[in-house]
Amino acid sequence: MRLPDMPLHDPFVVADDKTRTYHLYTSNDPTVSGVDGTGTMVYRSHDLRDWTRPVVVFLTAEQDGIWATDGGWAPEVHAWDGRYYLFTTLHNQDKPLPVPPPDQWGTPFQLPNHMRGTVTAVSDSLLGPFTAVDPGRPTPPEHLMTLDGTLYVDPSGQPWMVYAHEWLQTIDGTMEAIRLTPDLTGTTGDPVFLFKASDASWLGEGIPAGVPHQLAPYITDGPQLYRTPDGSLLILWSTYEKNVAGRDGTISGGYVQTYAVSPSGDLTGPWQQHRPLVREDSGHGMLFHTFDGRLMMVLHRPFENARGKLYEMQFLGHELRVLRRRADLDGGG
Repeated sequence: MRLPDMPLHDPFVVADDKTRTYHLYTSNDPTVSGVDGTGTMVYRSHDLRDWTRPVVVFLTAEQDGIWATDGGWAPEVHAWDGRYYLFTTLHNQDKPLPVPPPDQWGTPFQLPNHMRGTVTAVSDSLLGPFTAVDPGRPTPPEHLMTLDGTLYVDPSGQPWMVYAHEWLQTIDGTMEAIRLTPDLTGTTGDPVFLFKASDASWLGEGIPAGVPHQLAPYITDGPQLYRTPDGSLLILWSTYEKNVAGRDGTISGGYVQTYAVSPSGDLTGPWQQHRPLVREDSGHGMLFHTFDGRLMMVLHRPFENARGKLYEMQFLGHELRVLRRRADLDGGG
């Protein structure tokens, strides 16, 4: 298989040095995996061009007492203390959460809130099967509507889950973090605020003065954290860039891949927002190194019926740059 033929939303790559194999995780799609159910599947490749048919590594139906059965979004796998840990976002519409009050402009939010959050599962193999460590609840606080949890380990060795707090509950979506226990199976302390979507000042540049910006949501998606060559801390994240479409002033927006930097190197910032790296309805990217040392970013495009796209990247101090699109690997488009 090649990337143009592979349904691929929220891609995450693990480059396994032992087997010289790239593992590309995404939500289970029964049309290509042949396995029904909500969960995670993985494609494998030795060259980033030709891929095996996917193998299913996690299914909610196989988790005793799991609190949710829908979702399976944004899976990622991390090596930790000799084992592999899968983070993936699930939800349950039959478990409602309180709807937020009207925002500061008096705009009521009628969309229902329900339990959504990232679960943690563990395996001894990159190919699973992964078993939820606590099937009764998501890893972040269950009264928060969250998604896209990722692992960050600070310089002291403390593991954190960094996640997006849904705009459906916050109105202005946020990035937050919570400390994990040393075995990654639980949390300690309260969530820590990192930044909000509207901190990216470029988000509303396409909206004329006087048009109420709240007519389109401020969304946070897909955090991934990296230490830069100069010791700063970088976070990739995605959002919807706002612009006015049509004579009636309707506000729309395209999905974009952007990033922010904490020059202090501290998770709590302050975070400086940078302009998007890739537009074209693209996002939820992550960085990885090829076996010959190149820095690569994989993301999906378009948002609907997504396929994986690859870019060679470069750090210049704490700035991240796109060197070139790898259409030779991802098939163009």
